[in-house]
Formats: sequence, structure tokens, C-alpha cells
Amino acid sequence: MLSVPSGTSRGSHFFQPIPIFTAAILFRAVLLIYGHYQDQNSALKYTDIDYYVFTDAAKYVARGQSPYERDTYRYTPLLAWLLIPTVWNGLWFDFGKVLFAASDILAGGLIYRMLKRTYKMQTVPALKYASIWLLNPMVAQISTRGSSEGVLAFMVMALLWACLSRQWALAGIMLGVSVHFKIYPFIYAAAIIWWLDDKHSGSPHAIVSSVTVMDQVRNFINVPRLRVTIWSLFTFSVLNIWMFKIYGEPFLKHTFFYHLVRTDHRHNFSVYNMLLYLKASPASSSSLHLESLAFLPQLVLTLLVVPLKLAKSDLPSCMLVQTFIFVTFNKVCTSQYFLWYMVFLPFYLPRSRLMREPRLGISALVLWILGQALWLQAA
Repeated sequence: MLSVPSGTSRGSHFFQPIPIFTAAILFRAVLLIYGHYQDQNSALKYTDIDYYVFTDAAKYVARGQSPYERDTYRYTPLLAWLLIPTVWNGLWFDFGKVLFAASDILAGGLIYRMLKRTYKMQTVPALKYASIWLLNPMVAQISTRGSSEGVLAFMVMALLWACLSRQWALAGIMLGVSVHFKIYPFIYAAAIIWWLDDKHSGSPHAIVSSVTVMDQVRNFINVPRLRVTIWSLFTFSVLNIWMFKIYGEPFLKHTFFYHLVRTDHRHNFSVYNMLLYLKASPASSSSLHLESLAFLPQLVLTLLVVPLKLAKSDLPSCMLVQTFIFVTFNKVCTSQYFLWYMVFLPFYLPRSRLMREPRLGISALVLWILGQALWLQAA
């Protein structure tokens, strides 16, 4: 559990729920309005190109067609379904942006709730750490530009809240929905299952002396682990069978299989970026496909090493490290991917050296931002 000072501090009137959440809403509203202005008056558009892909797919769905009629739509049909209001008489085009921004605010609300109730923080420190997400310019900009990462952040925070609240059926459902929506949350299954021992699950069961392998298996299996596993597999299977029945093979191809072979060196922060760039050259004659091995460090570290080492000591920090490693070693990594692990920072930072030593924390933040700026300028 986190350990932070319990007292309030001077100037804490702003760090109350109504001012913080009002500021988060107004911040995003201002960005939405500014986005309209920039789109209409600048050659450099504020709206993310992916948002046009989403809304075009929604148009196909609204006409009873497949969202995969839209080239480069590589997502679950559920996303296109959610954005059907964007095609209503042209009046609701920004509905998706509002939905994404509202989702990341709801994610911030769950962060605040967990810090208060599970980690026993008082209001002021809980809101200060939740504001790392709620008032983060990068988070707000990405959502209001039309990226769907806010929806995913809400799903992942709902998953974490369900685990910490011992709502095992809900945890399994949110895990299944999250993995259907975007593949990578499957890594959390390993951490959650390992974390769910008798201590954390609150469901002690009879322990058999570990003489044989089967004894160890029986000791490992408990009701919460079974519930999370069954509900997650059931939810994931139902959604996939449903979408496959409607859209057939294109659903599997574009939602899942495409991401296994995807290579994209444009604005890519991946450690494999230069390798992919060289491989994309027509002059490249190499028969080696080293980029195909990118999944090995991801899977070994996120599914085995990190959960075994960290999950039982602190589940949110374990999920943070898992996500950071997954993003770092992914073949494709754009700015939106950083939100995948940033959402866990409010749980990690309270006892981190980055907060105890402000000079170290500020230096790390400046270098992180500067590194992105220099890389994007070169890209």
C-alpha cells in the first residue's frame, strides 16, 4: 500500500473534487473549441487523422456495411458503433472527441476513488496525484484530437478498481472487453492471476502440503482466480464470436492479425524504428526478419519476469512496469501509447524517488519531453 502524508497543506482549496474536475472539463472544452479554430484556419490540423478513420468507419456501419470498407480501419467494430452519432446530419461530428475526453475524465475519477478508498489517502493528496492524469495537457490533447485512448484508459482503470475492490466477475468482464478493444491489456492477466493469492483475494482455502506438482496446482487454484479467468475468457469469446458472425474474416484480419505483422517507421518511437526504416527501403536486400522477434522480450518480460517479481507486492506498479516494457519493445510506438502507462503514475509516484527528490523528477520529465521533441523533429 502507498504511504503518503495524511495532512492537508496551505493553498489546498483548489484541490477539492469540484474545482479539480471542473478544471479538467473546462480544459478539454477549451481544447475542443481551439481545435475547431485550428482545423479551419491552419494547414496543420488539430484533429488526428485517426479520428477521420473512425468516423468514416461509423458512416459505413450506419449504412449497414462493414467498418472495414474504410481502408486503414484496424480496430474493433465496437468503436465504429460507438461513433455512429457522428454521422447524424453532420451536427454531432465531435461526439467521438467528447466521448473520448469524458472517458479519460472518468478514468481520472476512478484513480481518485482508488487513491482515497483503497490507499487511504486524504482528499488533497489524492487529488494532487489524480491531477497528474486529469490536468495533464498531453492526456487532454490526445483525447480532444480524437484518439480513443481515453476509452481504453477508463476500461483499464475499471479493471484495476474491480480487482482492488474484489469484484472478480467485473474484473474478468473488464479484462475481456479491454483485450477485445485493444490487444495489449492481455498482459495484465498474468499479473492479476499471480497477485490473487489468499492474502489479496480475501478468500483463504485449504492448503495441501506441496509434495507433488498436482498439489502445487491445487494450492494455486482458488475461487477468485477461477472467476476472473472464466469471466474474462467468456467475455472475450462472446465479443469475438459476435463480431466474427457479423463481419467475418475481415474482423479477425484487421482487428488482431494485422497488429502481429504491422511495421510502421513514421513518427515511431520504437527501439526498432531504424531497423524498420531500413527494411522499408527498396534497396534493402536483407533476408533477416529481426523485427519478427520483437514479441520475444515483450512476452518474456511482461508475462513472466515482471509479474513474478512485482505483482504480489504492488499490483498497480506491476501493471505500470508491464505496460512501460510492452510500449518500449513494441514495433510501433506513437505518442498515444505513452498514455497506456501514464495512467498508472498516480499509484506509483507517491513513494517514488522522483517525488522525494524533486531535482531528479524534474530532470526526468524534461529529458522525456525533450527526447520526444528531438525525435519527432528528425522523423
